[in-house]
Amino acid sequence: MLLAAGRGSRMRPLTDTTPKPLLTVGGQALLDWHLAALRRDGVAHIVVNTAWLGEQIPTYLNQRWADSGLQLHYSREELDGGQALETAGGIARALPQLPPAFWLAAGDVFAPDFVFDASAFTAFAAGDDVAHLWLVPNPEHNPGGDFGLSPQGRALLLSDTAGYTYSTIALLKAALFAQPWCEVAAGNPQGVAAPLAPVLRAAIAAGRVGASLYTGRWVDVGTPQRLAQVNAEYQG
Repeated sequence: MLLAAGRGSRMRPLTDTTPKPLLTVGGQALLDWHLAALRRDGVAHIVVNTAWLGEQIPTYLNQRWADSGLQLHYSREELDGGQALETAGGIARALPQLPPAFWLAAGDVFAPDFVFDASAFTAFAAGDDVAHLWLVPNPEHNPGGDFGLSPQGRALLLSDTAGYTYSTIALLKAALFAQPWCEVAAGNPQGVAAPLAPVLRAAIAAGRVGASLYTGRWVDVGTPQRLAQVNAEYQG
């Protein structure tokens, strides 16, 4: 699942007319980078959620990737509930279109070196964890980090350790979006907006979340300045 529903308020005025995941780095939309990597790594069934200027995303992607072999599906939060449902709410809403275990990535993150590794997926799907997070060294805009990482490859709460930043790339199980981790009803029929962080923290506290450190190129393209910087630095 690729997350593409946010308003991108910090990216205004760029996002007044363009959804943030369709902004370009190196001449390609941010979503294109993820889709190219997913296709390269053998992931063909992809769900994209939309909200702000949501009609632009399927219009663009269906044309851009028409002959790619990718099976693109959409969770149209702006049509279903009239608003973006935040990360956990949006994933819960899309669950009927997703398998029991799936990759997750935010459409506004640039991570061209990340590999959606099939062996990592297979091991995760067969295990007991409900999530596996990829963490990155803390960028300037998030110096305190989000989660810790144990030597055994377990995600930790920040109170237990020094922190890393959640890359927004993860393996998740549908079981994470049910009790006792998540309060949103199955399929989110009421259109409840709910963040993902509390759900992850609950599962981390129960010892059900693994983690890995990703040290490749990674940018949370959250401001016009960061977008300009990554375009200036990216050399292909």
